[in-house]
Amino acid sequence: MRLLLNLIWLVLCGFWMFLAYVFFGVICCILIITIPFGLAAFRIAGFALWPFGRTVVRRTDAGAPSAIGNVVWFVFAGLWLAIGHLFTGVALCLTIIGIPLGLANFKLIPVSLMPLGRVIVPVDVAQRMYADQHAPTF
Repeated sequence: MRLLLNLIWLVLCGFWMFLAYVFFGVICCILIITIPFGLAAFRIAGFALWPFGRTVVRRTDAGAPSAIGNVVWFVFAGLWLAIGHLFTGVALCLTIIGIPLGLANFKLIPVSLMPLGRVIVPVDVAQRMYADQHAPTF
């Protein structure tokens, strides 16, 4: 099912959102001082291209620099990418078949707004990480 959803996603919106992230990533890498933002954009570009079966997990070791970087990212790129996800998600939700894809677009909005301090992992890895953190200790 994930493969089918990813293929439909790729055709309907994944490729265009991938290009938007790559565009912002290239601009950030050209400006040299913003290379960490470019790397984050490239990481999310892969997620935007093939999202089903993967999820975003907050890094526990991310500190103040990632919070400050997220503010800068929000102003210059995050807001525009989030608007792209919002419009694409609304357009996809207009059809019955597109509703799961539209909801996936809405789930990408938080990571498009604040990508630093997050990591993209397969869903089963995220479930194991959650289970390990919330396991009872005796």
